[in-house]
Amino acid sequence: MPRAPRRTRFLVPLVLLLVWLVVGGGLGPFAGRLGEVSTNDQAAFLPRSAESTKVIEAQKAFRTSESVPAIVVWTAKDGGTLDTGSAAGATRALAALSGRPGIAGPPSPALASEDGKALRAVVPLRPDLGDALPDTLDSVREAAAPVPGTTVWLAGPAATQADLSGAFSGIDGLLLGVALIAVLLILLVVYRSVLLPLMIIVGAVFALGLACAIVYVLADADLVRVDGQVQGILSILVIGAATDYALLLAARYREELTAPGADRFAAMRKALRRSVEPIVASAATVALALIALLASDLSNNRALGPVGAIGIVCAVVSALTFLPAALVLTGRAAYWPARPKTLPEGADPEAPRGGQALWHRIAGVVDRAPRKVWAITLAGLLACAAFAPVLNSRGVPFDEIFVNDAPSVAAQETLGRHFPGGAGNPAVIIADAGAATRVAAAAREVEGVDSAFPVDATGRPAPGKPLVVDGRVRIDATLADAADSDAARETLARLRTAVHAVPGSDALVGGSTAQQYDTQRTAARDRMLIVPVVLAIILVILVALLRSLVLPLILVVTVALNFAATLGVSALVFEHVLGFTGTDSSVPLYGFVFLVALGVDYNIFLMSRVREESLRHGVREGVRIGLTATGGVITSAGVVLAATFAALGVIPLAFLVQIAFIVAFGVLLDTLVVRSLLVPALVRDLGPKAWWPGALSRLPEEGGTAPDRSETAPDHSRN
Repeated sequence: MPRAPRRTRFLVPLVLLLVWLVVGGGLGPFAGRLGEVSTNDQAAFLPRSAESTKVIEAQKAFRTSESVPAIVVWTAKDGGTLDTGSAAGATRALAALSGRPGIAGPPSPALASEDGKALRAVVPLRPDLGDALPDTLDSVREAAAPVPGTTVWLAGPAATQADLSGAFSGIDGLLLGVALIAVLLILLVVYRSVLLPLMIIVGAVFALGLACAIVYVLADADLVRVDGQVQGILSILVIGAATDYALLLAARYREELTAPGADRFAAMRKALRRSVEPIVASAATVALALIALLASDLSNNRALGPVGAIGIVCAVVSALTFLPAALVLTGRAAYWPARPKTLPEGADPEAPRGGQALWHRIAGVVDRAPRKVWAITLAGLLACAAFAPVLNSRGVPFDEIFVNDAPSVAAQETLGRHFPGGAGNPAVIIADAGAATRVAAAAREVEGVDSAFPVDATGRPAPGKPLVVDGRVRIDATLADAADSDAARETLARLRTAVHAVPGSDALVGGSTAQQYDTQRTAARDRMLIVPVVLAIILVILVALLRSLVLPLILVVTVALNFAATLGVSALVFEHVLGFTGTDSSVPLYGFVFLVALGVDYNIFLMSRVREESLRHGVREGVRIGLTATGGVITSAGVVLAATFAALGVIPLAFLVQIAFIVAFGVLLDTLVVRSLLVPALVRDLGPKAWWPGALSRLPEEGGTAPDRSETAPDHSRN
């Protein structure tokens, strides 16, 4: 087929570049607009089928209007006892709030603590305040301040929601800026090039803009759900993945440019032909692993699935269209000042050059002593994995949700010092009206329950005349322990057993503690379901890509071992370095999906090149050449991905800090140990048997070509 005229050969890359410039300019602003369609309502995170979720729906019938409670706490400034008139003064002060904007109903009377050192009252706020919530809380604080000699604290769901919104405020610019700066600095140091890092960054930003625009439209139509966590992870995922795929292609293009007689177009054709399969396979593993999250019963897990998959698709489209166009148009100038030089005629194209010298030595060690290498690395990984069961994934205590000093946390601690631990966060029981008295009595008999009474329309105790709606009543049970404690969750389990046993009660138990309890149990169920699904997806893709059964099993086992080792190290770091006493129940699943899917990425990049070289030089040389050729680019890709996920740590939430550490550390462990030492050593030691039953399994270990040339014909154009 004749080549296109030189002038028209530039037409396709030029058109692609112009299309992406239009996409970037028109859709880029959507990266900063996802907050308009996101929600940080914690109720939306609950399991769909859990008892606590059913209680939330049942509670709506008992409210004359929707509201979010703000708990006002007064304490004596000198730590002494409050005056006898303080409660009346506090009640009068809050009464002035009735009818003001943002207030959903009359505040409750102020109640004194048993020790006489604190007061508390509940102010119902409208649930749709959005950005106006902080100002409304300020007005509540100002109204409560006139009580002489007291300090005012604001606790409860409304205060927590305000602090969560504050933690996510400015997330678009801050997170994206930190991630991009980290990536740019790493690329500048590693590649010593000015233009290439900028091109890779621009391509990643274009991919993010496209992904955010698609997600924005879908979220606005209520087809997907976005919250602050999903929003932050989407940015990091797209930037990291787009950079990884771009680095693989750019490195292969640079390599092809050194071939004698190669021009920029021929080099790009070869680079794309040899890179597109591993890049698409890698993207498919991540996207399908994320889609598997749709099997979760937790709303935030399901939300991340399609949103993350959309981001991965946009990243791979950018890497395979925008970057090739930009590289072809700039040619060798893209790598300035370290431009690739054409090899002289007769030079060995497989000889290590440039930054490959280190990886040539590492490949030599693996080649000479493969069994010793994999035995030592395997022992180290198993030692780290031994600590994985120590990781406490029963949830993060309320006082550790924020890694900074959040006002709502200090207020909740103050509330807990003077009132029962569950004050302000009661267990909510919905039961048949005819059994209300018996249910309340059964609840009060449960160890760990401080009090239990039916309530009226305002949510106040009304043992004699509770509000009855459709033959059902609401009973609030105050727990003796803090609502987020293990003791409270144990009490909750006993409470459910007790009230379910009351004949004719048809009782349901919900509330804050029940939501944590149900979320924890659902997260454990999700792990049991989704982990094998993700592993099966990855195994199928690897079998199709590598035309082997043994090697895909090895890769899946090694990335799973890397995940277990990462959890073991994380358990020690979280408890003894970062001071976390618990881990969010969703963290292990998120960590698994990201680490296993992304870890397989690097093994795909390595083993697809090993397979290519093995078909040309034999299995033994294939491992050595493949590791030498890909070591630098894959390591730099891993460092970039680890740095981008580490950027999640700028958001002061324990969940994202824990995810940031697990993924960043796990990616580095996988890149530097599993992919660099363990996997190549195992493949080298097994020899052709690692590729069974494919064509490579029938090759001699030393040299030769595949007998089945139809499977993958080697390209000898460089020889």
